[in-house]
Amino acid sequence: MARESFDKEIQFLRMLALAGGAYSRQQFADRLGISVHTYDKTLRYLKEMLSTLQQGVPQEQGTELTEGLRYNYYESADPLLLFLFRAKSLKETESVRLTLLLTALQSQELTAKDLQDICSEQMPVEFPLPDEKTVRGDLKYLEEVGVIVRLSGGRPYRYKAANDLIDWLSDDELLDLFDYVDVIANTQVPSVQGYLLRSTLKKALIKRGFDADVAETHRYKYHYHSRILDEAHLYTIFRAIRQRKKLHFLYLSPKKGKKYSSQNTNPLFERESDGVVHTVLPLRVIFDHQYGRWYLIGYGPRLGLMKFRMEGLTQIEEGESVSEEEFDGRLVSAEAQLKQSWVIDTLRPATVKARFFNPDRSGANFVRERVEAQGQWGVITEESESTFLYEITVNGIYEIKPWLRSFGSSCEVLEPAWLRREFIAEWKEIRDYYESVRENL
Repeated sequence: MARESFDKEIQFLRMLALAGGAYSRQQFADRLGISVHTYDKTLRYLKEMLSTLQQGVPQEQGTELTEGLRYNYYESADPLLLFLFRAKSLKETESVRLTLLLTALQSQELTAKDLQDICSEQMPVEFPLPDEKTVRGDLKYLEEVGVIVRLSGGRPYRYKAANDLIDWLSDDELLDLFDYVDVIANTQVPSVQGYLLRSTLKKALIKRGFDADVAETHRYKYHYHSRILDEAHLYTIFRAIRQRKKLHFLYLSPKKGKKYSSQNTNPLFERESDGVVHTVLPLRVIFDHQYGRWYLIGYGPRLGLMKFRMEGLTQIEEGESVSEEEFDGRLVSAEAQLKQSWVIDTLRPATVKARFFNPDRSGANFVRERVEAQGQWGVITEESESTFLYEITVNGIYEIKPWLRSFGSSCEVLEPAWLRREFIAEWKEIRDYYESVRENL
């Protein structure tokens, strides 16, 4: 899939997942920055891609694109946001061919010649038939990534799917493994690889005769759909950081509303882009658990330390390398500026002091546990049996403010005084909303 196309598919699926049917075709196209014709073409392409990836899958395990649009909090891993990752690096002909190879190797041990015959018989008429060299290249790739194994013995070599781990596990062991992967994929970041493994294990359970609902044993999950799609850029950025390379990209600020801008390849239809082109030396990647957002921290020659929400990155390309000394110097400077950031803020430091109230009942003190888990370098001081104090110095207060507000009546902001006044005004405004409603009733 072309890089530009993948940028468009990412933003397209993000809006489908988050907005669902809230927009008409025209509104959706305007929001994405494309024509209605391109909207229809992209939707048709996504449906075809999903159908291609499900070739050879039993009907009960298949999924229509419309099913992925049905909001199900507990099944966000299947399949709308993840199927794009399975096809993003493959041409359409490759995705069809590899699907045929893997399907055939699930239950048989076959040679390259056998697989070439299968492709010749089952390849759709609109695609060219592969020669033996192409099939051998596919087998080498699949063997390198661990999807298939070459059996011992002389030529011609025989191959089979690498399912030994799953096949050797008993039903109870497979369920335990699924539960473990399910927990880790839903609580750790990055998570895409875990979701893909989770999907594979779930299919293995269904293949053994388990009902699909048997895998749904946990109801704790913490999801942000968009964070999964943002991981598409993560490994490109990590590679650039490891290799000390700059990145060139078009940045579309989330505040401006436009989600995509096509590359101007035809002079007749050239138009001014809605985004800004940047050249940045990537230094760090930061994940905000509060909102499920990824951020790229980098250095720009004109503006110095720069911060980007990863959902706005498009048309990413690697640039020239810098010296190890330059990279280390920029990184040390960035870490010094971010040392007291709640997430990525670099405003003037401010000291925040709050009183937290313990739950008025026996059992787990979830307020105290949450403050200890999420409070970063803040200091906790015991005040009484029912309250404790929390103090922290952070760069600005706008990133920590939603966290404090999320505790509701269990948190009282003490300092700074102006922040306390802001909270008082906000809670009074909320109270007035509910009072007027009650009076009308």
